[in-house]
Amino acid sequence: MSQPIAIAIHGGAGTILRAQMSDELKQGIVAALEQSVRAGHQLLVQGGDALDAVVAAVRVLEDSPYFNAGKGSVLTHQEMVEMDASVMHGLHMDAGAVAGVRHIRNPVELARDVMRHSDHVLLIGDGAEAFAFGQGYDYTEQDYFFTERRYEQLQAMKAKGLFALSESKYPDDKKFGTVGAVALDQHGNLAAATSTGGITNKKFGRVGDSALIGAGTVAENGNVAVSTTGMGEFFIRKMVAGDVAARMRYLKEDVHTASEQVIQGELKTLGGEGGLIALDASGEIHFAMNSSGMYRASIDTQGDLLVKIYADE
Repeated sequence: MSQPIAIAIHGGAGTILRAQMSDELKQGIVAALEQSVRAGHQLLVQGGDALDAVVAAVRVLEDSPYFNAGKGSVLTHQEMVEMDASVMHGLHMDAGAVAGVRHIRNPVELARDVMRHSDHVLLIGDGAEAFAFGQGYDYTEQDYFFTERRYEQLQAMKAKGLFALSESKYPDDKKFGTVGAVALDQHGNLAAATSTGGITNKKFGRVGDSALIGAGTVAENGNVAVSTTGMGEFFIRKMVAGDVAARMRYLKEDVHTASEQVIQGELKTLGGEGGLIALDASGEIHFAMNSSGMYRASIDTQGDLLVKIYADE
């Protein structure tokens, strides 16, 4: 007997301002979120695996210039793109991740291949790309990732010596740009995927939570799948995704309670702004955030589509 299916995605959380959100920009973002969640859901309907569903959903977001992952990635201090991604499959808790890749169009796909075709979990930089080219990936020039918006962001931050904008030209300049997805398939498998371009003006090969299993991504059959988005250093320190899973496993908290306890608890007290998406073994979905908004969408076990941007929706 087939199990219920469900999927949820996010395109980043943080300060997202209605006052600066044009109708045209909002329509573009909403359309991309819907396209993403439908891409993953279609695979689930066809009996596909949860991991392939989350990768399909995240790939759509990586291909969109609206989000800080893949095509829309922010720029480092050296005016380069360095991307991180991770995936996890809940059946055997298999995982794959990459960090600091510069020439891979869809890092989430590479993370899946690290899981499936290597003996490792996390590959970085040149080594990750050497593995990718050995798997038949195309070399993607940095020009593909360049957008005028991200260049303007970088110059504004360099002028102030910042890593986050205090003054915003765009409605989501102060959003922590990570994308992610969680899914439950007909076989009861849970999976999660997360991908990011990191933070604008980053130096020294900085890696955030998106590449780290247990911080930005976790999936455990019979329990929960989680993908996070926020201030990576805080999410690493609080092991956010793993903490939600642990609370559900040991304290028997439901997905709503566990998610809110983590996002609104010590993480927030420390100054860790952001959010997460979580999906439990029965297909129950929860979006948690301590910020003013999070780009998000879902298709629940009843097949109902939801797309939202602001926290008060």
